[in-house]
Amino acid sequence: MKRVHKKKSTQKNILVTGSCGLIGSEATKFFAGQGYRIYGIDNDMRQYFFGKEASTHWNQKNLESELKDNYVHINMDIRNNDKLQELFRSQHFSLIIHTAAQPSHDWAAKEPITDFSVNALATLYLLECFRKYCPEAAFIFTSTNKVYGDRPNSFP
Repeated sequence: MKRVHKKKSTQKNILVTGSCGLIGSEATKFFAGQGYRIYGIDNDMRQYFFGKEASTHWNQKNLESELKDNYVHINMDIRNNDKLQELFRSQHFSLIIHTAAQPSHDWAAKEPITDFSVNALATLYLLECFRKYCPEAAFIFTSTNKVYGDRPNSFP
């Protein structure tokens, strides 16, 4: 994890987990375009879940290049509660957007403990950091469309 120093600034900070994935990167670009500084957590676990071709590393490089000073990439596993607490102690977030997850039900059957620790335990860690360090912030939790099946794809 990059060393992040707290500094007085009028710029508001947003934390985006899964910042290099589809939803996370779009939220990152949107809010960076609004003048927020985004602290994006992503450790490319998608590559572990789905293979080298699913890596989001390319998107990390795009975000860093495109957003420059408005994006701080943090290569961290959100299951590491000590590192999360360190981050929350060092920065004040006005918004947390949690998009990191293991989205495949088929994959979850192969490694249920990993799936649970990423999807449930890490979310609990984030919520606890939110409660302890920035309870006045907003917390947005996203979910994968996989839980709905293909039905939403038929909507206009």
